[in-house]
Amino acid sequence: MSPQRLAGLPAGRRGKYAVLLFWLALLVAAGPLAVKLGEVQDNSTLGALPAGAESSRAVERAEAAFPGSRHPLAIAVYVRDTGLTSADRARVDADRAAFAAYADGGAVSPPVAAADGRALLLSLPVSLDDEERAEAVGALKDRLADGAPPGLRTALTGEAAAEHDVFDAFSGMDGALLLATALTVALLLLVTYRSPVLWLIPLVAVAVANQLAGAVVYLLARHAGLAVDFQSQTILTVLVFGVGVDYALLLIARYREELRRHADRHAAMAVALRRSAGAVCASAATVAIGLLCLLAADLPATRGLGPVGAVGIAAALLAMTTLLPAVLVLCGRWLFWPFVPRYTPGADTRDRAADHGVWRRIAGLVAGRPRAVWLGTAAALAALTLGIGNLGLGLPDDEAFTTEVGSVAGQRLIAAHYPGGSAAPAEILAAAGTADRVVAAARAVPGVAEVGAPERSADGRWVRVPAVLAGAPDSDAARDTVTRLRAAVHAVPDARALVGGRTATALDEERTVNRDNRVVIPLVLAVVLVILVLLLRSLVAPLLLMASVVLSYAAAMGAAGLVLDAMGHPRLFVGVPLQAFLFLVALGVDYTIFLMTRAREEVARIGHRPGVLRALTVTGGVITSAGVVLAATFGALLVLPLVPSVQMGVIVALGILLDTLLVRSLLIPALTLDLGVRTWWPGRLARRSPQPVPAEPALART
Repeated sequence: MSPQRLAGLPAGRRGKYAVLLFWLALLVAAGPLAVKLGEVQDNSTLGALPAGAESSRAVERAEAAFPGSRHPLAIAVYVRDTGLTSADRARVDADRAAFAAYADGGAVSPPVAAADGRALLLSLPVSLDDEERAEAVGALKDRLADGAPPGLRTALTGEAAAEHDVFDAFSGMDGALLLATALTVALLLLVTYRSPVLWLIPLVAVAVANQLAGAVVYLLARHAGLAVDFQSQTILTVLVFGVGVDYALLLIARYREELRRHADRHAAMAVALRRSAGAVCASAATVAIGLLCLLAADLPATRGLGPVGAVGIAAALLAMTTLLPAVLVLCGRWLFWPFVPRYTPGADTRDRAADHGVWRRIAGLVAGRPRAVWLGTAAALAALTLGIGNLGLGLPDDEAFTTEVGSVAGQRLIAAHYPGGSAAPAEILAAAGTADRVVAAARAVPGVAEVGAPERSADGRWVRVPAVLAGAPDSDAARDTVTRLRAAVHAVPDARALVGGRTATALDEERTVNRDNRVVIPLVLAVVLVILVLLLRSLVAPLLLMASVVLSYAAAMGAAGLVLDAMGHPRLFVGVPLQAFLFLVALGVDYTIFLMTRAREEVARIGHRPGVLRALTVTGGVITSAGVVLAATFGALLVLPLVPSVQMGVIVALGILLDTLLVRSLLIPALTLDLGVRTWWPGRLARRSPQPVPAEPALART
């Protein structure tokens, strides 16, 4: 079947029923699978590092030499500001006995007293099994909260408690995010279409696409080893709704105009599909291939996001180009009530740009002084980049949640009464014969507060040495100390020393992210540039678009710096800048694709200057609506209680708005007008100036 006939299938008199039956069968099969997506969610990748990272190698050695070392710790903290009493100590002893039932192997550490006599710590390893660990941590929290002596403050912290707090915070958030996203999209569609019925059709279609995407991701995770975590599952929902509704807006806008030219709605939809499919498919390809560039990342959480997001884009594209048009032609023109597009004889000869009053005036502004417009817009975007100075990289553990949680409260209590790294000491693993020299080297390192006694492995080959850092585990000072500590113990001959622990993991994560930034960002730019060159058959225009994308990203980061600083979240999680860059490049360039593909079509018919202005006029309204919808769907991430999600939502939403309202509306059209036909070099449009065709139908098509 030819592409034209395939594109026309949903618009056919019989074809639409075949498409609807296909989707009904697909939904019946996909629905039960989509609800199981949470079953294959593996959040261990969120904190995982490449196997070659030193902290990963340290974990591997520790697991082999010290069985049970993988077990995450829960740390109970007891604090009385006026000094611990005998009743407090009795309570700690009673808790220690009770905690043995939840400790893996029944091992609970003796109480560790603070030097000021105001605090005690108990630590215990908990089960590796997710369900058993969750039950154990919940029971420990209940025990600490129940019947403590008046005035004694308690908290549970450590890796196990922090993980439990994350899942507590996200309990039920999948439904909340889906509801917030759906309501946001519904409201914007209602405002856009001003129809009590039409808004529901794209919303239902995108919800079906979301089910299909969830089912495919579930199958890939179950049978093909695809890594899925709550971050990628969250982004999947946002992408499907945001991108799917964008495609729906473009298709419906074209369909509405063709209904005025065709008495038969099936013919109108067939034309609308043929003329919008190119831009929509190019957009989907750009986003999907851009997401797949994340496969080049070393950080597992970042790498896993790529395929999951690409599946969502593919599902949205399929639903919006088959299911949506089939439903629209089945229901008929009445869906647009009260603004029903009626067939008007002679509509082909009418200039439809006259119907876009606001955007016609904007096009006139751009046409009047294009150089002043693009220079002024570029200057405004450049000024926004100054806000980047408000941002920092490296989110402290105690700032990871938007609300106070127990593990963070516990960290603060420990920091107030113990050396900063007491709750998460560095761990040195070295050859047993070099233990004394390794300990001596570690003690000589500035920033190491205390070095514990070596623990020998059962086979006698290795020792494990705890090193308490003076700085808080997530501080820059602690990371600098780990760097010095590694250099010192690596220098011990024959020690084969490795340094792991939470701070070492954070240091390796930062280095991995820096490597990913150096590799993935140029790769994404190169891939998008190639797609634009192939689509526009030009070299100059794609280079201009890529330069605008980079400027737009920098401006978005600056604007986000102002907003996030005001919100109290200016320190970015290390993975946010790269992921935000990907979304802003891949999604932001969408709107320019929609504009420039239409501009290329018009330039070929009526010449460069009138063609660019006509493209801006007739695409302005629908593309702006699409941008606002996509920004709002990413804004829905603000309902989540984790700061990295909030940061991602703010950056991407602001970036899309800047790209939609400034870059695509002013900067690109003005720059294109100022550059003239050289924009299309070396394509044929740069070598000839087409003669205008009077009152041709193409002028009215979007």
